[in-house]
Amino acid sequence: MRSLAYTRFELLRTSRSRRMLFLSIVGPVVIFYAIAAPHRSDTDFDGLGLSLPLYYMVSLISFGTMAAMISSGTRIAGERSVGWTRQLRITPLSTRDYFRAKLIVAYAVAGSSMMVLYASGALLGVRLPADRWLEMTGVALGHALNVDAVGPANGILVSLLGAFSGTWFPITSGFLHSFGQYLPSWWLVQASHVGVGGQGWGTKGWLVVAIWAVVCAGLARAAYRRDTQRL
Repeated sequence: MRSLAYTRFELLRTSRSRRMLFLSIVGPVVIFYAIAAPHRSDTDFDGLGLSLPLYYMVSLISFGTMAAMISSGTRIAGERSVGWTRQLRITPLSTRDYFRAKLIVAYAVAGSSMMVLYASGALLGVRLPADRWLEMTGVALGHALNVDAVGPANGILVSLLGAFSGTWFPITSGFLHSFGQYLPSWWLVQASHVGVGGQGWGTKGWLVVAIWAVVCAGLARAAYRRDTQRL
């Protein structure tokens, strides 16, 4: 019951955070229209066989989920700085319940971002079979957690991760192509394209994401527990 109550509290608090909602939901939509609206008639973007609005819709879905997860990390850092997590440590709320609530809220924000981008894409003429929409949603949300591995950050970091991972333009060779594959955000972008004919993850993708997830989950848990020692 305490976990449910805390999750409800976090959802309510997040819904009142205008800055986070703008970064995670409004921001990607503004960028999408700024890029895609003037080129809505481009039906073969960069020779990929995809329309430009479709390419940027699925790419900005990954951007929106990154923003949602990273914003969650930023909020955790802020809570630690003001001593909120130390206060929680003296309540019956467990470490697992605390992080579970944070993840549920982050997924809720990420899902909201996806739905708004879907609607925006449809307004610019994006048309996909129903199973493609569902596949893209499931894959993107299923892997969104991995982006939280980058830790607390801000909008600049989200933009850089997007640039290194193929959000803004296709990356098929060169340094960015090689470097980006060691970032969890690269594989999130690849996951978002599965619904429009992109390739799924190979062994390298799963390995990179697993390493980031395990290492950073451990760091997050250690940071949370370290607050206890300051009581």
